[in-house]
Amino acid sequence: MTTPSAEDSLRPIVVAALTLGVAVAVFGATFGVGAVAAGGSVAQACVMSVLTLTGASQFSAVSVVAAGGSTTAALGGAMLLAARNGVYGLAMSRIITGSLLTRLVAAHLTLDETTAMATKHPDRRQQRAAFWITGATVFGFWNVGTLAGALVGSAIDPADFGLDAAFPAGFVAMVAPHLRTRRGLLAAVLGACICVALIPLTPVGVPILCAAAAVLVGLPLPCPAAETDP
Repeated sequence: MTTPSAEDSLRPIVVAALTLGVAVAVFGATFGVGAVAAGGSVAQACVMSVLTLTGASQFSAVSVVAAGGSTTAALGGAMLLAARNGVYGLAMSRIITGSLLTRLVAAHLTLDETTAMATKHPDRRQQRAAFWITGATVFGFWNVGTLAGALVGSAIDPADFGLDAAFPAGFVAMVAPHLRTRRGLLAAVLGACICVALIPLTPVGVPILCAAAAVLVGLPLPCPAAETDP
């Protein structure tokens, strides 16, 4: 029997990463258009994508600022959405090792996509390869998409082409898959109720920040302790 070469074993990972990268680029372009439409510059949109690299948090923060919310409210909501990456980091710490610099770069690339791609492989070498290949692809495509979208948004009036709806459309696309689960649907309904109830009572941005508390329904419930005979 012949064993597959390293190149053959990595080919499916590269193909999957590139396919994912195309989808990421579309969302990046959506963010770029929306960020400029919200009043940001091309440079601001690009720097945010390079340094943050978390689509949901970027969409959330810019949406709050565009609606007139405070920086505190924008950062609060974005940080809540990004908190899941810390959990991913705990899982990836067993796979990605090395120098401090290597781990710092890995921390920046620890995302939904890289974690999913890495953990689907049983072999440690393939896990590391999947993480780094996916991370580099997502980083590159997201930032290229952001730049392209920001340039388009700065060259035209997004409202003339309906591109001012880019943020709502992006959020719907990201949320839709979660609505297929019972907990996801419950979190969405609860978050919407909290937000609507607080809109007349609190400053802009605060309702969205408070609505994020609905994610708590997605936390796994503790298993009941097993009963033991006295």
